[in-house]
Order: sequence, then C-alpha cells, then structure tokens
Amino acid sequence: MSSLEFIRKAIAIEAHAISILLEQVGPDYEPVIDVLNNCKGKVVITGVGKSGHIGKKMAASFASTGTPAFFMHSTEGVHGDLGMIEEHDVVLMISNSGETAEVLSLLPSLKKIGAKKIAITSNGKSTLATACDFSLTYHYEQEADHIGVAPTTSSTIVLVIGDALAVALCEMRRFTKEDFHLYHPGGSLGRQLSQQ
Repeated sequence: MSSLEFIRKAIAIEAHAISILLEQVGPDYEPVIDVLNNCKGKVVITGVGKSGHIGKKMAASFASTGTPAFFMHSTEGVHGDLGMIEEHDVVLMISNSGETAEVLSLLPSLKKIGAKKIAITSNGKSTLATACDFSLTYHYEQEADHIGVAPTTSSTIVLVIGDALAVALCEMRRFTKEDFHLYHPGGSLGRQLSQQ
C-alpha cells in the first residue's frame, strides 16, 4: 500500500463512522439539548488524553457561539479545579470507554455540588454512563490506525457530536452574525463580519 492509500483508508474509515453516527442520533439527544439550552450557569467540558484535547475544542466552539463554556482537565479537577464548578452548571464528561479513572474520580464531588452531568461515551453500560444524569452514546467499527488502538475515529466522532450540539444551541437561540462578531472580533473572521 502506498502512503496515499494509507491516507485515503484512514479518511474512509472515519467518514464511514460519521455516516453511521447520523443514524445513531435519536431521542436521547433531546433532553441533553434542553438541559444545555436552559443552563443557568456554564457548560464545563472535561476529559483526559485525546478526549481532553477534543473537549478543549468543544468548549471553544460553545463559547464562540453564545454558550458560556470552559474546559477543565479531569486530573486538575480533583486537585482543586472542581472549585470552578457550581450547582447551576452542566458538565459534559468525555470518556470513550466510560471507565477512565480520572474522569470517574470527579463524580462524587460533582454529585455534592449538584451540577448536571452528561456522559459522552461509546459504552452505554459503563460506570460513567450509568452515573450521569444523561448519556450520549456512539458506536463505531474501528479506529483508523493500522493497529486499531489510537484514538482517531472515536475522537473524531466526539468532535462532531460537540459541533452538532453547539450548532443546535446556536440555531435555537437565534444566534446572529452580529452576536458571533461580538465574541469573535479578531482575525480574518472578525474583519469579514465587520464589513457586513
């Protein structure tokens, strides 16, 4: 196989997973959107590893489209950053397996704080999914790397779920270009919006 074939194969695997994800979106998303839309506090996204990197992007997308949000690394959470979370916040907890120890370690404190918890995981029967108030689960056939273990397909799926949630909230709140410009005055996007 040539290098281009490797690249095409990886893209095809991830594209197929996204097409399958479209079929998995169902009624379980509706209460999640309702909770996020009616959140009186902030949306907090947490995870570790590749899930953490995806969580940072999700928080940025929420924030730039009108939903106050920030990322909290799960390990930092149990070392004091849980103090940033309040009762009226909603916490999106990302773990592909649903058994990530660092993410699970947040659960007792979050329960006492009273924040709503939403799991994003591939395992609907996992400790995380069953401990959270809501759970968004996804399924995929394989990761895109040749040994099938590197978070590739799974992390792309979570990124797409995050984008979809942010866009849905944006549309439900009738978020405008003017609103976007308020939060994004810099760069080429800011210049483009200031000319409209």
